[in-house]
Amino acid sequence: MRRREFLTIVGGAAAWPIATRAQQQSDRIRRIGVLMSVSMDDPEGRARFAAFQQALQQLGWSDGRNVRIETRWAGGKIDEARRYAGELIALAPDVILASGGDIVGPLLHVTQTVPIVFTQTPDPVAAGFVASLARPGGNATGFTQVEYGMAVKWVELLKEIAPSVTRAAIIRDPAVPEGIGQFTVIQSAASMHKMEVSPVDIRNPAEVERTLTEFARLPNGGLILLSSALANVHRDLIIKLAAKLRLPAVYPSRQFARAGGLSVYGSDSIDPHRRAAGYIDRILKGEKPADLPVQAPTKYGLIINLKIAKALDLVVSPTLLNRADEVIE
Repeated sequence: MRRREFLTIVGGAAAWPIATRAQQQSDRIRRIGVLMSVSMDDPEGRARFAAFQQALQQLGWSDGRNVRIETRWAGGKIDEARRYAGELIALAPDVILASGGDIVGPLLHVTQTVPIVFTQTPDPVAAGFVASLARPGGNATGFTQVEYGMAVKWVELLKEIAPSVTRAAIIRDPAVPEGIGQFTVIQSAASMHKMEVSPVDIRNPAEVERTLTEFARLPNGGLILLSSALANVHRDLIIKLAAKLRLPAVYPSRQFARAGGLSVYGSDSIDPHRRAAGYIDRILKGEKPADLPVQAPTKYGLIINLKIAKALDLVVSPTLLNRADEVIE
């Protein structure tokens, strides 16, 4: 045998283990953990998850074929979020989707290495999840839910849809750090419209009912609901109270209008889950969360529920109706 032929055979044989390992790596079923902040029976939550799955499939990732998706639903309960965070990390996922700002903290508490892509997160810098939006720097990145300037628009919308309102109850989750910043912005905007604002904590549903009932004893009241997992959990209670107490209300996302809320201005909560699939695809192909910038919302919507407006004896101006992306009649 000639020396050149011998070296070719030996070299090819040496490459076999490398090629085999590469093939095994590419054929390995990847594992994606998904932690949803809402409950499994929440229609908006199911729509978000379905959009995420569909986008993954379009990128070539099919559950049961080349990827396995492990999903947990926290139902707005922080203790459940902590428990499920530990369960998911124990499964050694390649990456985790965290749908909801209140569940990112529990995940980061149990891992500083597993990549996390978050959605519906108001201010990840203030919350300490990332170093900066442009350069996250750690194992988490994703998509923000709101910009603080939106809080100004909530005040303006409430005043436009109900000009007589001079007092507003601001319903918030005190455990969500971003709510403090949003309330500060609302206070500033409200003073320009000669409107007084009062914070109402959402942690205890009975306390919410008692506080709003007391608030509604005086005339010209309205309410603004800040986004949080608990806001979704207690959605029906808050909408029912607003109707019973005849309080014009502004909500942060579309499911509130479709459940009977008066008006909504907020970012699309479905689109970030499609975009999150793109980030997860890139991470599964070798990119790092630290190098993927946190992105702001790109789609916003204004929804007016005319049926509720009529029940509250409100006349919605043609100008506002023309601006609306959706009018529910």
